[in-house]
Amino acid sequence: MNEQRKAVSLISGGLDSMLATKVILDQGIHVEGINFFTGFCVEGHTHAIRAKARKKEKRNNALWVAEQLGIKLHIVDVIDEYKDVVFNPKHGYGQNLNPCLDCKVFMVNKAVAWAEMVENDFDFIITGEVIGQRPMSQRKDTMPVIARESGADDRLLRPLCAKNLPPTLPELEGWVDRDQLFDFHGRNRKPQIALAKSFGFEEYSQPAGGCCFLTDKAYSGKLADLWQSRGERSYELDDIMLLKIGRHLRPKPHYKVIVSREEGENHYLQGYQKCYPTIRTISHGGPITLVDGNPTPEDLEFAARITARYSQGRDSDEVTLTITLPGDEEPEEVTVKPIPPSEIPANWHV
Repeated sequence: MNEQRKAVSLISGGLDSMLATKVILDQGIHVEGINFFTGFCVEGHTHAIRAKARKKEKRNNALWVAEQLGIKLHIVDVIDEYKDVVFNPKHGYGQNLNPCLDCKVFMVNKAVAWAEMVENDFDFIITGEVIGQRPMSQRKDTMPVIARESGADDRLLRPLCAKNLPPTLPELEGWVDRDQLFDFHGRNRKPQIALAKSFGFEEYSQPAGGCCFLTDKAYSGKLADLWQSRGERSYELDDIMLLKIGRHLRPKPHYKVIVSREEGENHYLQGYQKCYPTIRTISHGGPITLVDGNPTPEDLEFAARITARYSQGRDSDEVTLTITLPGDEEPEEVTVKPIPPSEIPANWHV
């Protein structure tokens, strides 16, 4: 009897990796999924926090895809290792702070190392890449770079665009039938949607773009501002999560305020009250504000005025708030005049 071959598939939770995995599963290959948690691919995080997104699906898309395919998924925490990719991308950034080519090399390399572990012993790697779909990492000239620099070489199979590339080891050895692979290319997603329909997939993650927040201009701006304010490129998981929450305003270089925008964000920011000075309105309904950096007492009072501006008392002469410092048992109560909108310049918005 022929030995059943084993493949590990990089599962992002998107449509392409779902289809690529299904194509190989249907050829009788044993496939298991792997998902690398960097901290930046957390598209369901804001849906879970914001009250106005309550009706949106709250799920880990990679786990959901694995469930639909009936395969095991291994989630690997690479937050600390991934920092060097973000800070020092060999191939540079995309339009924002997205190190897409280095990211793909990193993830395929991690998959290769995982596949080669004694208890795993997998034969090849699958990705959902399509030539021409991403301007930085998914080009015909970068596909060989990923295979070479990751160490995967000809064990890296891209089922959705394989016919546009030289045959890989799984094809040459007959483990996979090349005739059953595809020649997708470009950014037109109609072929993937048609393939999904043929497989009976009626629900899948929207085929619009990746989940990585580093591709988002606004988010990248906030991350760059964080680095500049600290004088170094550094972050922890809480930092990159907070960058997605609330309004971020920087009145002065040494501090910024994070003002919640609605009830769900209020609840989320409340969890950080032991880590940051925290401002709450008490005379009117309003936001919770965290103050990040090294604010003076005068800065905290000014932050209270900003908080009042975004409260239901924005048109009142006075708003009463509390300011609680980390470690304090009792908050300080202050009454301030809300800052007029004209005194919040556009360049404060991070």
